[in-house]
Formats: sequence, C-alpha cells, structure tokens
Amino acid sequence: MHHLIERRALLRGGAIGVAGLGLSGLFPAWAQSGSAGLAPAMPTLSGDDIRLTIGQSDFTVGGRSAHAITMNGVLPAPLLRLKEGQNVRLHVQNTLDEDTSIHWHGLIVPFQMDGVPGVSFPGIKPKTTFLYEFPIRQSGTYWYHSHSGLQEQLGHYGPIVIDPADADPVAYDREHVIVLSDWTFLHPHQLVVKLKQEGGYFNRQKQTLAGLLRKGDPEEAMSLADRLMWGKMRMDPTDIADVTASTYTYLINGHGPKENWTGLFRPGERVRLRFINAATMTIFNIRIPGLPMTVVSADGLNVRPVTIDEFQIGNAETYDVIVEPTEDRAFTLVAESIDRSGMGRATLAPRLGMTAAVPPLRPRPTLTMKDMGMGGMDHGSMPGMDQNSMPGMDHSAHSAATAAGAAASMGGMDHGSSGSMAGMNMRDKSKVPPTVKVGVGVDSIAMAPVDRTGDPGLGLEDVGHRVLTYRDLMSLTPNPDKRPPTRTVEVHLTGNMERFMWSFDGEKFSEGVEPIRFELNERVRVVLINDSMMTHPIHLHGHFFEVVNGHTGSHPLKHTVNVLPGAKLTFDLTADAPGDWAFHCHLLLHMHAGMFRVVTVRPLQGEAA
Repeated sequence: MHHLIERRALLRGGAIGVAGLGLSGLFPAWAQSGSAGLAPAMPTLSGDDIRLTIGQSDFTVGGRSAHAITMNGVLPAPLLRLKEGQNVRLHVQNTLDEDTSIHWHGLIVPFQMDGVPGVSFPGIKPKTTFLYEFPIRQSGTYWYHSHSGLQEQLGHYGPIVIDPADADPVAYDREHVIVLSDWTFLHPHQLVVKLKQEGGYFNRQKQTLAGLLRKGDPEEAMSLADRLMWGKMRMDPTDIADVTASTYTYLINGHGPKENWTGLFRPGERVRLRFINAATMTIFNIRIPGLPMTVVSADGLNVRPVTIDEFQIGNAETYDVIVEPTEDRAFTLVAESIDRSGMGRATLAPRLGMTAAVPPLRPRPTLTMKDMGMGGMDHGSMPGMDQNSMPGMDHSAHSAATAAGAAASMGGMDHGSSGSMAGMNMRDKSKVPPTVKVGVGVDSIAMAPVDRTGDPGLGLEDVGHRVLTYRDLMSLTPNPDKRPPTRTVEVHLTGNMERFMWSFDGEKFSEGVEPIRFELNERVRVVLINDSMMTHPIHLHGHFFEVVNGHTGSHPLKHTVNVLPGAKLTFDLTADAPGDWAFHCHLLLHMHAGMFRVVTVRPLQGEAA
C-alpha cells in the first residue's frame, strides 16, 4: 500500500510538474511540487558516468519569464545521487557562447577537478566538453554550481546527495531536498552597476521620520538622538543585505512564494529535510511554525542532534534536519531573508492542496555597536558610548541630552578622515597587522571584535524560541587530527559598504595579491576578523576545517562559515590537500568585487618538500 501511495503521489506530482510548465518553468522530478520525496523510482542522475549539458533555457516565476543558464534544461539542476566509495566521471558539455565551469561544493576532490577557472583549471570553453573524474570520499548533502562570472545568479546550481558506504547513523522514513535561491529579472551585471552607483540602492527599509510613530519595530523604537548618531557616523543601521526583495524573488526548489512548492509526508514519519542555500546574495532564516527541527548534519557531515525552532543558513551552507509531524495538517516552511524584506515559502503536507497560515514578515533587524566591532569594549567607560544608548538596548536609561552629546562626539567618525569617536578612530590602523592595507576600500576596522559563535545570527537574538548557534554544533565523531596548530594566520574581512568595495586584508584579488601559503599537512589556526558591518559566508575549497567553538575534540567540521559583523571566528585546519584552492566570500557579488584569495598547499604529489 505504501508503494502504491508513493507511486500515485509521484504521478500526481509529475502531472502537476508538466501542467505547471507554463506557470513555473521546467523542473527536475525532485523539485516538482507535490513531490513524495526522493525515492528509488525517481529519475536522478547517478552511476559512474553522468552527463550534464549547460545551456540557456526559459525560466518562469511569478508569471514572468526570462533566460536562465541551466543544466540539462532545468532550474534547479538535476539531483546528483552518488555513493561514498564510488568513482564518478562527469561529462560536462558547454553549449553556451561563453566559458563556464562546475565547482563541486564541499566535495573533497583533486584540485584539478575543483572547477575554478584560473585557479584549478582553465574553464570549459564554448562548444566543448570537459571530463571531471574523481573518487567519492564522503557522504552527505552538497551542491554544485558555476564558478564562472556571475552565472550562478542566472540559475547554474543544483543539489548533490551522497549515500554513505556504511549504515546511515541518521534514521528517517522520507527525505526532501530543499534548495534555497534568489532570482532577479535584472541582469547580474546590472546589480553590480547599481550597487556601485548608489550605496544601499536596493534597501527599501531605510529609516523614515514616519517610522518613528510605528510600534513594535526595534528600529522604529530607536530614539531620535540615536538616529542622529548613526547619521553622524554616516552609517545605516538598516544596511543588512546588499540585494533585497525589491528585486529578488526568493525560490524554494525553483518555485516562488506564489507557486508554493509542496512536499508530502505521512503523519508519524521521520522526514529528513536537506537544506542547501544556493542563493547568490541572500542569507535565510529558516523555520517551520509548529514543527521543531532536529539538526543532524552541517555542511554534509553528521553532528550530534540538536533540536531547535529556527536556524540561519549562510550562502553555500547546508543543514540536514529531521522533522516529525504527527498531525494530519499542513505546515508552512518559511525562508525569510536576513533583512526581512521578503521570504521564500513552501508547504509540507500529507496531501497536495493543503496549506497552512503564512506568518507575516517580522520587523526588520538593525545593527548594533556589537555589529560595528565594538562588542569587546567597555562602553560604559567611554564618553557618550554607553551601550544602553544603542539600538536594542535600554533606551529608557538614555537621555536625549546624553545621546545628543554622543552624536556630537561621533561627528568626526568619518570613514575618510581620521575623525574620532571621543578619541577613537574608526579606521585605527593599530588594530590590524601591517599586512592589512587601510585605504579607500576599508571604511571601518573592528576595534574590539568578539567571538560570536554563541550568537544566533543578525536579528535572531530575541525571537522567543530556540535558534541554532555554531556553539550548539558538535561533530558526531571525534576530530581526526589532535595536533595543536603550530601557527596562526589572521585574515581580515574588509570593505567599503557605501562604495561596494570588498576585499581580504584591504586588497582586492585583482590587485595581484599573494596566495595564502600552507605546507602540506601543516596544522594551522586561521582567525577571521570581520571589520565590516555585514555578515560574510566564507568558504574554503578542498578542505573541511574545525570551527573552534569550545567543544575541543568534537569541533564541528565545516567548509563554509557565516562570520557575523564585528566578529572574530577561529578555525583549525589540517592542510592535507595539495594544490591551489579558492578561498572567498560566498556572497557572489562580494567575491566578484574582490573578496577572494588563493590558498596554496605544497608540495604537490611527487614534488620535493
């Protein structure tokens, strides 16, 4: 009976998928609305030889159509289902009139197969086919995408699920892949032009005088004096995301909110949801009202189960969660953008057509002094810098006169000058190593960055339910390398938000920066310091690293980490993969602007040490 139900559900989903072509574009089987989940009978790409064709296709969402860059003609791309221990040959044909590539995000592969043009291979020329071939050395949830230009924004991404060679420690009855992304009808190069021409171009949630009268919004609760203070600093406390719902439609499995992708379950089942944030510029807050989620995997690797009600997922991160709906009812899956300008919406339900209430967008978050890199400072000892005077703090304890005085003292916090905030320089070079170039591309330096692995993410501090933090994560198995790091490498995440300039250590990749060099099998500690006021998801290719979060010996292994504004995040790395590897912010337009480095691990195989 179960198989009959599954087959009927699949057929119904398939019929809806075909019927929906005119409305919602062309979807692979796993992404069709009404899916019963991944099942053996579902057409996926698997086996030792897989063929992918990259080309242009029409994509429709919200009743509008445009050209997308797709693989095998679908958006998102086909699901690749592989098996740990197998070898795979992927024949990738490029039918475009431009170069392309595929990067296998999170997979441990020889560097020549990593798929980054100019770093690990020359790219795939137009009208040619490139053969990727590598062993599958891991299991879990991953994804693949272009590393050429801005093609990822145009639809060039898809999921990978790798089954373990041995028994899966995670028990479940059904599984769905949940691919999050953002779509715009603007060409991605137009996004860059507009951001360069006007800082905050896509921010439609800036402060307004009328907003002073609204209730319940943390930003609107900000006093006039504090508003003046931010203004004096020439900073915008609502500058949370560069590109927002003013141009983006947030997609779940390729479906916009109106299309409402629906995944099926039977009450009482353990359902595994494999979340992949394939968005170009959007960090999402994920929740399913009424349905707790137990996180069992982060970035493809198993972690000790932790039950939460919400989690923030940075670009390129993956999380697997287990949900156990027991009622014969629908649940809304909410993927709210970090700035809360919009949301992706989907439904989990026993039957197609069932829906649940869709919660409204919550009030937008605002930046605080902690996000400015002052989390480690004794604000009470600084004239005009009482933390209580800042947004989100106790405004009742803050007199307008005091704030006005503080605002006056902050008047010199000019990014282009040596102005001070009661004697403090927002671009104090003494706070960074001499290797950091503090030029026009650096508009702030974190004065006192702090470890924020215990923070849930911007705007999630006071939501009233359990929210995942990195400190909650523990590897399910002991960390394999017990050696202490022999040296520390500090990397500063730098930028000029107004001019949309992004870099590491104040230098753009295009300026001919030197690689970060590691010796093969070297044990090194890397400290990322976010000097900007924006969250950056930082990704290292070819490796997993241990996020230092207080669980010595069981640190979670990740390939991408969200570094919060004004934060210091530490990871330990065993540089055991020889070659040249990309290291970058996974906000695509930040990487494109220059927040990118090459990590070089030597010697290569066969070379003398």
